[in-house]
Amino acid sequence: MSGFLELLRENRNYRYTWLGQVVSEVGDHFNNIAVFSLAVQHANSGMVVTGVLLSRAIPAILAGPLAGVLLDRLDRKKIMIASDLVRAVVAACFIFTINANSGKALYLLSALLMLASPFFTSGRASILPRIATKEQLHTANSLTQTTQWSTLTIGTMLGGASVTSFGYEWAFFLNSLSFLFSAWCISRLQVPGGSFQAQREPLTENEVARPWHEYVEGLRYMRSVPLFSGIALLAVGWASGGGAAQILFSLFGENVFHRGAGGIGTIWACAGIGLLIGGFFAHRVGPTLTFNEYKRTVVACYLIHGGAYVVFSQMRSFAWALVFIALSRSAIAVSSVLNFSQLLRHVSDQYRGRVFATMETLSWGMMMLSMTAAGFASQHYSPRAIGVVSGIASSLTAFWWLALNASGRLPEPALEGIDPKEVEVHEPSL
Repeated sequence: MSGFLELLRENRNYRYTWLGQVVSEVGDHFNNIAVFSLAVQHANSGMVVTGVLLSRAIPAILAGPLAGVLLDRLDRKKIMIASDLVRAVVAACFIFTINANSGKALYLLSALLMLASPFFTSGRASILPRIATKEQLHTANSLTQTTQWSTLTIGTMLGGASVTSFGYEWAFFLNSLSFLFSAWCISRLQVPGGSFQAQREPLTENEVARPWHEYVEGLRYMRSVPLFSGIALLAVGWASGGGAAQILFSLFGENVFHRGAGGIGTIWACAGIGLLIGGFFAHRVGPTLTFNEYKRTVVACYLIHGGAYVVFSQMRSFAWALVFIALSRSAIAVSSVLNFSQLLRHVSDQYRGRVFATMETLSWGMMMLSMTAAGFASQHYSPRAIGVVSGIASSLTAFWWLALNASGRLPEPALEGIDPKEVEVHEPSL
């Protein structure tokens, strides 16, 4: 915790980025709880929740490649501000969906909100090595992800309570204000030269006219480094069960435990608590792990994550269900922090936007398939049965990663822009 406080105190750029993250992500979860609750009220079915989530996933998938190319071409700070301003307008428009007779407006606005999202989220990941020193990078990554999970906990709890006590209008209005605050925070960032544009060779006329080829170049770069493609496929493996979880949390809160919007918010909040615990643990142990120990830790994390999720889905006690969903998310948080730290150390700046945008696109793509399958399955099977399948699907990633590592196909790549002597990861004494 002292490392987090020191980073916030000493690093002005990161402090503004963090403040914007806290406020905007809390607002996001106000929106999520309100939209999910409205969706279930419209149809009392997992399919309408699936419809909302698909309306978010598909635009994120479509926007990802363009976001990656533009983030590697243009000033990342300006793109992030534009994304926030667009999302502020869209978030305010959700107020008009409250008295609608169907979920169509929820689908449209959810799509527009997520269409702008990758330009910000991938941009934030891309600028992290620019606003944090080499010594601060692991701490900055840990705090960024831990904050994301803290806001999940706070935002879902407050969002559920707000919707229950004050109605949907306040949830949507505060979400809109949160994006405006985030845009102001990002506008305060300053670096030498004044630009957050990636350093790269000048664009040729062909690259300007054919951005798809530039994106494909980024895919080739990822494929050329086994660790990058391996981490991307880890995210896809998680999403194979994680997408269904987006449906199941709403169904468990509303239909299994019969606790309404408050129940949905409580499940999401306990998932956030688990992520928070895992993030703190990863921050502490990350610098002590060798590269081989990191790879073995990932295997253990995915086995624990999937197993705990299966148990969560079978619990009859709401309290015990919350315990196991927290354990499941703790394990996945450890893996996430460690994987992201590896990417920050090894991905070249000129490809960073495309790498992070591609990973987000791949995750959303698999989540879309998983959500669709879970939505259709919810018409024929119980949420508990779907939860078992989802947990097992996520765990299978561990065996794939273990096989790759055993065959020597996950070597450590070269460091990019970091002196190996300055990296905080070190070999323990034998």
